[in-house]
Amino acid sequence: MSLDQLQAVVTIAEEGTIVRAARLLHISQPPLTRKLRALEDELGVELFDRGARGMRPTLAGQAFVASARGILAAVDEAAATVRAAATSGPPDPRARRLEGGRGSGRSRA
Repeated sequence: MSLDQLQAVVTIAEEGTIVRAARLLHISQPPLTRKLRALEDELGVELFDRGARGMRPTLAGQAFVASARGILAAVDEAAATVRAAATSGPPDPRARRLEGGRGSGRSRA
C-alpha cells in the first residue's frame, strides 16, 4: 500500500467517478483503475460499489477513506514540520543544557 494509492482512493471517493478522479490526479483512467484494483486485491475487499452513475464507497470503503484522509493529513503535517525545522536555523545551545538531565538547570540552595 502506498501514499499514492491512498490519495487515489480519497480522490475517487470525493469525485464519484474514475474519470474525474483521474483528471484531477493528472493520470489516465486505466492506470488509476489498476491502482484501485491492486489495493482492493491487497486488502481483500471491494472499496467501491460500481454503478452506471459512478462509484460510491462501500462500508469498508468509507472506513478506508476516513483512515486514508487521516494518514495523508499526518504525512502533510510531518512534511511541514520538517520544512519548518530546516528553516528555523541552528538549535539553541542552551536547550541542550536544559535537556541534559539536570532539570531546569538552576542550582538548588
